[in-house]
Amino acid sequence: MAARRRGTPVHGWIVLDKPKGVTSARAVARVRRALDAAKAGHGGTLDPLATGVLPVALGEATKTVAFEMDAAKAYRFTLRWGEARATDDAEGEVTATSPNRPAEAEIRAVLARFTGEILQTPPRYSAVKVAGRRAYARARDAEAFDLVPRRVVIESLALAGCDGERASFEVTCGKGTYMRALARDIGLALGTCAHVVELRRTRAGPFAESQAISLDSLEALGHSAAALERLLPVETALDGIPALALSEGEARTLRSGQSVPLLRAQDVDRIGTLVPGIAVCAMANGKPVAVARFDRGRLRPVRVFNL
Repeated sequence: MAARRRGTPVHGWIVLDKPKGVTSARAVARVRRALDAAKAGHGGTLDPLATGVLPVALGEATKTVAFEMDAAKAYRFTLRWGEARATDDAEGEVTATSPNRPAEAEIRAVLARFTGEILQTPPRYSAVKVAGRRAYARARDAEAFDLVPRRVVIESLALAGCDGERASFEVTCGKGTYMRALARDIGLALGTCAHVVELRRTRAGPFAESQAISLDSLEALGHSAAALERLLPVETALDGIPALALSEGEARTLRSGQSVPLLRAQDVDRIGTLVPGIAVCAMANGKPVAVARFDRGRLRPVRVFNL
């Protein structure tokens, strides 16, 4: 029996404009097939209801996914007043209703409560694990369970518009923040119920809405030069950490899994104010060599790139 074909070595990031009604995992699988890539992952799940920026890592870029997961995200969402839903979005069954419809001034008055570092309880239908099992699985099985509030950071929260029945918001936030939970809690703070009816991610770390390509467009391009031109470099997700230039000899040492000493006089300008334990993107000849950490005068490889 012939060996199963595993795809070709494609390395980099595709900024996908995920369509509504498709899971993130399904979207990644379709990108992988379209580009005939051997390996793929993504930089932060979007709900099936949500659209927008889904960074898809291909090949060696999958080694940088953790940095993208930690990056700040930006969203636009619209909530509808007067109904609480089991999923905190339009896909769930109605669990409570309220006749209250807050005025614009009332909405603006509560937004400060949800800005900065806050405690947020994730939705019951979420991927958070409870005693080793996903919350959404427990919720689907009608199990009784409690979710522990978590500290999240909301950098900015602005009202973008309202019409009595609905209100739209623009949010910039840190990792682990749920827009569905935010909508739910804004409704409760205003003495009513609310759930998300539209959700779009407009930025994920360094990846912006303006860079995104639709799934249909990418699949139409197929495994072609035009499709590969949409690839962003592997190191794009590492924009938030310092880059450190290496000589070719140092790069070979790091690629072999060995540490590189950086205590010579000529290293001072290169390492600048690097503090112990800091992650850096080691570069040589314009290509990433490894994610490494500066520790006790040596650069130690954490994830080595095979490029």
